[in-house]
Amino acid sequence: MRFMMIVKASEDSEKGVMPPEQMLSDMNKYNEELVKAGVLLEADGLTPTKEGARVQFSGSKRTVIDGPFAESKELIAGYWIIQAKSLDEAVEWAKKAPNPHGDGATTNIEIRRIFELEDFAPSKAIDQARELGRELTKKK
Repeated sequence: MRFMMIVKASEDSEKGVMPPEQMLSDMNKYNEELVKAGVLLEADGLTPTKEGARVQFSGSKRTVIDGPFAESKELIAGYWIIQAKSLDEAVEWAKKAPNPHGDGATTNIEIRRIFELEDFAPSKAIDQARELGRELTKKK
């Protein structure tokens, strides 16, 4: 099963403040541990929302809303995608992570399982999604 471990934004991350060297080093050590265990599939940080946009859907209408966005505690600053046997295993990996906002900060890493095609009932749309997946794999 694949899981996304989501790091919530902070006021500093939304201001574009880059993490200190020690935090980067700690994250690199953690990521190395994930790689050595064979569970890390992807990991990235995200730029502040002031550099992003949202597309709001209302029926057939589309409205573009430029960042920044309010409520930094609800925003995403970065993520890992890992392969784990269960939610419990994913939780154990998240517990080993350095505190994304520093040792003195209170923050959360949210863990969500990623849907797999096998989670859906067989259908023409799922067959099309499998074919698209094969095409994407060829391009890597």
